[in-house]
Amino acid sequence: MDLDCILETQKLTKEFKGFVAVDKVDLRVKRGTIHALIGPNGAGKTTCFNLLTKFLRPTSGSIFFDGQDITQQAPAQIARMGVIRSFQISAVFPHLTVLENVRVALQRQLSSSFHFWKSEDALQSLNARAMQLLAEVDLEQFAALDAVELSYGRKRALEIATTLAMDPKLMLLDEPTQGMGLEDVDRIRQLIKKVAASRTVLMVEHNMSVVSSIADTITVLQRGATLAEGPYAEVSKNPAVIEAYMGSANVELKGAH
Repeated sequence: MDLDCILETQKLTKEFKGFVAVDKVDLRVKRGTIHALIGPNGAGKTTCFNLLTKFLRPTSGSIFFDGQDITQQAPAQIARMGVIRSFQISAVFPHLTVLENVRVALQRQLSSSFHFWKSEDALQSLNARAMQLLAEVDLEQFAALDAVELSYGRKRALEIATTLAMDPKLMLLDEPTQGMGLEDVDRIRQLIKKVAASRTVLMVEHNMSVVSSIADTITVLQRGATLAEGPYAEVSKNPAVIEAYMGSANVELKGAH
């Protein structure tokens, strides 16, 4: 085990009825870094994420988090350890306010978790921390607004705030900028960099301009296996990676800044 790594996989493999979706992947995510998992469609990125968050059980191989073998742990157990995932599709309660969304996430940290029948006054003690988290993602001015009224990009920022409320040691971000316009992409890019200052982030991301500007390390998957790993400047010049990204993705890979 590498003590510099918060997350490590050894020969992680997942087969579906003879199809190998993830093939002997050795992943090492260093503490305090932003690590991006990229690759063409069908490369195994989402399956890999589902293995790390225990939504799928590996066919073989091991997963270590913070020095502990978590290969057989349940999703709730690893969430309590500090592995928290933000989903590809925005997951907020649309008819709760922005503040209430974060407060629900904070309740999970209390022994009174999800006691919705308690009076609202009992939850007021969480408001100060909820507002701190909203300030961290630049949403404090929207605290009283129903989440349904937020723009798509700000909904994703709220989702990151609710993820932060779970006090993650490792944040897993699944396509954080998918479906966004340039302005929202830039907001989320800056936000990820900001929240990563005091924690580790592992992200699946298609937008190469985001990956190139904030990721410390990039792992490229192809057909479920690791094709290349390293900083963007090195990986983007790798002939095997360029070949894997034939067509428009290749142009994007070369043209990112």
